[in-house]
Amino acid sequence: MSSISLQDQCAVIHGGGGAIGGAVARAFAAAGARVFLAGRTRAKLDAVARDIAAAGGLAEVAVVDALDEEAMRRHADDVAERAGGIDIAFNAVGVLHVQDRPLSELSLEDYFLPVHAYTRSNFLTAKAVAPHMARRGGGVIVSVSTPASRLPGPGYLGHAVACAGVEALTRHMAGELAAFNIRSVCIRSHAIPEAAAAGSHSHEVFRPAAERMGMTVEQMLAAKPAGLLVKRLPSLDQVANTAVFVASGHAGAMTGAMVNLSGGVTLD
Repeated sequence: MSSISLQDQCAVIHGGGGAIGGAVARAFAAAGARVFLAGRTRAKLDAVARDIAAAGGLAEVAVVDALDEEAMRRHADDVAERAGGIDIAFNAVGVLHVQDRPLSELSLEDYFLPVHAYTRSNFLTAKAVAPHMARRGGGVIVSVSTPASRLPGPGYLGHAVACAGVEALTRHMAGELAAFNIRSVCIRSHAIPEAAAAGSHSHEVFRPAAERMGMTVEQMLAAKPAGLLVKRLPSLDQVANTAVFVASGHAGAMTGAMVNLSGGVTLD
């Protein structure tokens, strides 16, 4: 993706210490963006920042709780002051919460935890950065969901509703923020084996399904491509390169879109 430039762009990545957030941050920096990493675990953020610096990029780190409205506002204000504005916001905030129970046994609290975390963090990201993007003359807000938003499956009700909520928020923001030249796009990614292998929360998310099949998570993910149209799952590089494209002027006419990296399991 070296032909696509984000030179002189300011990019904020929430969940920047995770597998997806880190990969996207490295790709943004490689494309020339000044990257501001945010998350709750300083050590993970610092590791990504070191990778970016070693490759000659620019990255700064802040510990921020993406569910704290005031903390998100302060961080966006600080980034905008330091960088002169905000052009790109990418939300890769995840939550570890396995709901391996049928609806009749699921408590309201268990159901609502992922719905609250995913939709709240994406809402607060947009609310914090949109005013700065508007003053800058435009920008792009990128979120992440999974095919669970479109596919029924036992044990993942809260996760499915959370992803559907993020996608609905993406579409709504596309309409409301278009007047300020702010685009809103969601990358819908299937399971990423590298992320699971790196110990991301996705490993725990897939564990109940794998156990029901008498497999390890790794064995289940290795078998999954056989049932997909293109016979492969996305890689971290593919997700990161897609994010670079979506954030760039090459995708300037794209908004309200769900960009499928699902291997064909979802086609809309």
